[in-house]
Amino acid sequence: MKKLALVGCGGIGDYHLKHFVQFKDISLAGFCDVTLERAENFVEKTGQGKAYSDYSKMFDEVKPDMVFICIPPTAHGNIEFEVIQRGIPFFVEKPVTIDLELGREIKNQVEKSKLITAAGFQCRYDGMNEKAKRYIQENRILVVQASRVGNVPPISWWRNKFTSGGQLLEQTIHQMDMLRYLLETEPEKVYSVAKRGFITQEECPGYFTDDLSTTLISFKNGVTATMMTGCYAKNNACWESKMTFGSRDSRMDYFLVNKVLIHTKDETDTTETSRDFGFNCDRTFVDAVLTGDGSKIRSSYSDAFKSTVFGIACNQSMESGLPVNVGDLL
Repeated sequence: MKKLALVGCGGIGDYHLKHFVQFKDISLAGFCDVTLERAENFVEKTGQGKAYSDYSKMFDEVKPDMVFICIPPTAHGNIEFEVIQRGIPFFVEKPVTIDLELGREIKNQVEKSKLITAAGFQCRYDGMNEKAKRYIQENRILVVQASRVGNVPPISWWRNKFTSGGQLLEQTIHQMDMLRYLLETEPEKVYSVAKRGFITQEECPGYFTDDLSTTLISFKNGVTATMMTGCYAKNNACWESKMTFGSRDSRMDYFLVNKVLIHTKDETDTTETSRDFGFNCDRTFVDAVLTGDGSKIRSSYSDAFKSTVFGIACNQSMESGLPVNVGDLL
């Protein structure tokens, strides 16, 4: 039986753990976290494996066949290089990096090693995407208007753009990735403007990131899009995570992990989310390792790097005040 190891036993690690315990054809062999008690808690939850605070020691002792890496954005690098060196297929949560050069080097080593990899863009596995993709293929999309507005997550590293990458790169990257996936094209140029000052230190100690940003995107297939995202909202001020795809005769409202509404002259057709997209994402990676066939993985490390570069280009535009050619960063 193949052995799975997990590095990072925080909230997103627990999200994956809920899926792992449903898999009866793998062994949960090791859990690692810088806070050993959290890893021990995962051992208690599952009744399997051993807890570690040193991932190298875990790899030496457990000898896993696959590794899930669920760590904060600034912790990437050494862990990926080590699993590549050891030849272990790995799944990594998004954003795969906030350091462009580091991500490029990991990508290059992954491609050279030919390892099976996957990234945490779970939304790609939602069953409602079939309807959304079919609509886009059958209708010429002219423009996309997208938004995501919420509040500040209660995570210390998230509140600082130097450690999280900011909301667009750490959180709204799901929408940026889905724009690439649904439109089946790549972003060509971005121009982003960010605003701060609405959230105070008194309200949110240690907060040093953008309250909101607006990005204009031009895609290689001629589609233009806007993405507005913010974490300033309180109470009922949050907006739905929505992307509207407009054609001449109809439009599609795509609500992330919720529903797809296709509006035509005579009717509105509704397709609900499949709800099990996260399970499907994890299961697809595990099956790829078990069979040695990674063809059904919808977001490999190399593809996830492209979505990450998309977000990093937006951040660079916010800093410079100038448009950025996304392809120049790949």
